[in-house]
Amino acid sequence: MPLVHLPDRGVVKVVGEDARTFLNGLVTCDMAKVSPERAGFGALLTPQGKILFDFIIAEALPEDGSGFFLDTNRVLAPDLVQRLNMYRLRSKVLVEDLSDVLGVAAETDATDFDPEDYLTYADPRLPALGRRIIGERHGLAAIGGEPGVYHAHRIGLGVPEGGKDFAYGDAFPHEALMDQLHGVDFAKGCYVGQEVVSRMQHRGTARSRIVPVAYEGGFAPVEGVDVVAGGRVIGRAGSQHEGSGLALIRLDKLGEALGQGLAVTAGGIGLVARKPTFASFDLPGVDA
Repeated sequence: MPLVHLPDRGVVKVVGEDARTFLNGLVTCDMAKVSPERAGFGALLTPQGKILFDFIIAEALPEDGSGFFLDTNRVLAPDLVQRLNMYRLRSKVLVEDLSDVLGVAAETDATDFDPEDYLTYADPRLPALGRRIIGERHGLAAIGGEPGVYHAHRIGLGVPEGGKDFAYGDAFPHEALMDQLHGVDFAKGCYVGQEVVSRMQHRGTARSRIVPVAYEGGFAPVEGVDVVAGGRVIGRAGSQHEGSGLALIRLDKLGEALGQGLAVTAGGIGLVARKPTFASFDLPGVDA
């Protein structure tokens, strides 16, 4: 995949002497593991453990201004700044939405793009997602690239994206596969929503998962339609590309449907679910 500008991504910067400890007390990933050489993937949750914002966190070198850059959903960037400032209290940090100036690009294959003056980092979710690039928005936009190419790639890998495959404020990290994609550190200290997430992990109570699906005939339904089996809603279709897509599905209900020989459909189109290659959970019809 060539370099692709992702216009729907924004950038929030958190800087200051307390920035690392401030973020560590809020987000699902361990900020002690984030460095200029290693980005992190995490989220800010509700106290009930549901995802409000998710982001990739990259740290800049001192010569590049230091601080942490949160590669996040651009539409939600102002709300993320507001939420972080709500928690700031007396912490010595500055939180800024730089989305009008800075943009994000993705690149899975080596290109002749010169990374000088750009912040580059390996996507911490999966090696196959390649590297991400934060830089001057107009410069990245001029490079161009079709965002659909990137989304087809992540869909093929089984990597969800907020706002497309799950609704912010309505999904747990396990449902969005954050536990599978290095987005939750179960050994770190407290953060907002930790008790719920930890309980789901240790009790194995994550019943719904986003999984890749293949649609019959190569025709995918409209995003957001219900996934149905035997007249019962068991999930919701997410992003799709050329007959393949992602869907949030109740795995126990999927297992019951398959056991009864019921057709599973979305928008009247039959579908078959598969397990992402990186996943450790069982998928009915694939795992015994």
